[in-house]
Amino acid sequence: MAKERWLGREILEVVSTEFRDRSMEYYRYALESGVTSINGRPAKPDTIIRNGDRIENVVHRHEPPITSTPVKIILHDKERGFLVINKPGSIPVHATGRYYHHSLVQILRNDFGFDKVYTINRLDRLTSGLMIVPLNADLARSLSAEFVNGSVHKEYIARCKGEFPVDEVVCEEPLLTVDRQMGLNIVHPEGKPAKTVFNRIRYDSNTHTTVVRCRPFTGRSHQIRVHLQYLGYPIANDPIYSEERIWGPNLGKGGVDVIPSGERAAPAPPPHLRNEYSPESFRTGTDDGGPNSHERKLLPRETGHDIGMGSPVPLSADAVQVITRLRSMKDEDEDWSRWRDVVFRAKGALTPKTVRIPPLSPQNRRKRGGAAENATSGLDGEGEEVAAQLSLDEALVRLPTMEASEPAVDPDTWDAVLPRMLFTAPPRS
Repeated sequence: MAKERWLGREILEVVSTEFRDRSMEYYRYALESGVTSINGRPAKPDTIIRNGDRIENVVHRHEPPITSTPVKIILHDKERGFLVINKPGSIPVHATGRYYHHSLVQILRNDFGFDKVYTINRLDRLTSGLMIVPLNADLARSLSAEFVNGSVHKEYIARCKGEFPVDEVVCEEPLLTVDRQMGLNIVHPEGKPAKTVFNRIRYDSNTHTTVVRCRPFTGRSHQIRVHLQYLGYPIANDPIYSEERIWGPNLGKGGVDVIPSGERAAPAPPPHLRNEYSPESFRTGTDDGGPNSHERKLLPRETGHDIGMGSPVPLSADAVQVITRLRSMKDEDEDWSRWRDVVFRAKGALTPKTVRIPPLSPQNRRKRGGAAENATSGLDGEGEEVAAQLSLDEALVRLPTMEASEPAVDPDTWDAVLPRMLFTAPPRS
């Protein structure tokens, strides 16, 4: 179903800003091919999304791999109807993005036979730990209320970079999600309140890392990861908040600047892929170049203004640079796949060129209590006449008067065969 932030926008703009794994031209080409429908009807690139629209898309995809460590059920309370499970890292709780079968909910359904589960406390995809999973709605509501009221005590263990202070550290910086695509959160004064208490457990001088006990008193997205980064001790193997290519040498210590900035730059391919045929080398006219060519408006992704569209506050120049570097790192890790996207150049249907799809056969409609009757007439998909379909009795009656097409059967042979065919024809009931 259409999300609120999609309403009133063209579907091409929505698709190209919500998803980034394919090029702009591919999304336009796919929509023109009819693989996406709205309320059962094929959608075009300029179709406006309305409230209540049901959007469906046909695509072939492979889910990313997850850990081979199995999900373990620590406790199954059949009387009260809940599970306590140990979720390994790399498994998302719910179906999201490219994950469906490799989500915790689907694993519990397919591997353990629990058709209906209620996930009330969620762990990040990369986080491992215990989860309480109610098996009925009433228990889910009561336990959710306990989580909201703060009566449930949660603890995490993390290994962070650097030597963490010996004394207890309390971080109460507010957190804000500034990019939904990349799942990026930062410390921001307009964010939601968050509080985490940290206690040092052990420092390892060999690896210059510290094992820390983390106690979150709120449940914000990436709360522990962002608070540790803000304090200058990011989680050692965090692919986002501990990456120098994204945050620079200080790894985001102290947060980023929050002064709003409207500066944006159009996305650019890496130097070795910069050429006039790049699928992200945007053009502002139609493809034919003739008198009917016209200028079209550039979409946010083409100008770089898609950065920050999902943010509830204007972004600063620092935040924009962080998101840009994060996206570039993702593109590089995927071998710049969207910049190598060449499927749209075929400008044909989304089927292999070597495969010829024959026209559909004429539909037959049988009247109630009567014989089958041809329901189609005129020309087929190739512009040729469609021959009327005859019953067996009609064919046998017309057979002597029909003209044979070249190469014809020898007349003497035909005269000998025809009586035998008429004689051996089975009687009709």
